[in-house]
Amino acid sequence: MWFQQDGATCHTSSVTLQLLQEKFPERVISRRGDVEWPPRSCDLTPLDFFLWGYVKSQVYGNKPTTIDQLENNIIQTIGEIQPDLCNRVIQNWTSRIESCKRSRGGHLNDIIFKT
Repeated sequence: MWFQQDGATCHTSSVTLQLLQEKFPERVISRRGDVEWPPRSCDLTPLDFFLWGYVKSQVYGNKPTTIDQLENNIIQTIGEIQPDLCNRVIQNWTSRIESCKRSRGGHLNDIIFKT
C-alpha cells in the first residue's frame, strides 16, 4: 500500500516522515518522500480535487452535532464509496495529467506512476 499526501510543512517534518516510513516503508508519495510529488498541486492530486470535497459534503449532509455522529458519518461515507467511483476519479486524474503535460511543455514526464 502506498501513502500519498500534500506538501504541507507539518506533513513533511522529519518526525512525520519518520512515522510514515515506519508504517509505509519506501512507499511514501510526498515532498521529501520516496516518490517526490509537487506540493499544492490540486490538479494532480485526486484526493484534493475530488475525494475530500465529496466526503465532506456527505459527512456533514445531516449536520452531525456530536463526535459519535460525525465518526459514524465518516465510517458510513467511506464504506459506501464504490470501486466505479474510484475508477472514474482515476480516469479523470489521468486526463488532468495529460492536460498538464500538454499545457506546460511536458515537464511531468519525470512523474513515476505506481500501482
